[in-house]
Amino acid sequence: MSIALQNIDGTTLESVAVALGWDPAEFGVVEQPDGMPVEVFRFDLNLAALLFSGDRLVDVVFHDQLISQDGSVRHTGDNQTGEGPGDNEVIVFDLVRMAPEVTMVIVVVTSYTGQSFANIDNAYCRFVDAGSTAEINRFVLTGGPHTALVLGRLYRTPVSWEFDAIGVGIPARHVAEAVPHLTPYLS
Repeated sequence: MSIALQNIDGTTLESVAVALGWDPAEFGVVEQPDGMPVEVFRFDLNLAALLFSGDRLVDVVFHDQLISQDGSVRHTGDNQTGEGPGDNEVIVFDLVRMAPEVTMVIVVVTSYTGQSFANIDNAYCRFVDAGSTAEINRFVLTGGPHTALVLGRLYRTPVSWEFDAIGVGIPARHVAEAVPHLTPYLS
């Protein structure tokens, strides 16, 4: 289902954000039944926005590249543990300033440390109006054997931007590993 990115009065939203949150893993060492110690790892989820012109990838915003080439898409920074209240990672989209050749943006969440979403507590993504912070949509990410999730896509129409929720799990730990799995969502 497509969501037109408009205010209640019908005017087009100028900026939206996707916010990711999750609970941190408990740190420490636990002993297995055979007596061998096992380190409890942290959960490092990453939020990424992949910008397309038609079916051609033209830019990526993620924890290693925080701003798009045209400056219209900004990642607020990498959280490697899930520590802290509220949203842990946020990407803000200035839809008015988005380069005209960008026709679609696909939003992906990856488990950089490789745990499946079945093992990560209280993971969520919120899609919000960046101006008012009103929540447009919320996605529960916890559960499932996948290590990445294609959250949804923003796409340009002749009059505005719209959002389609996708919610499909894929095998990827890094945004680069997710790219080959995105072809079905580019049309």
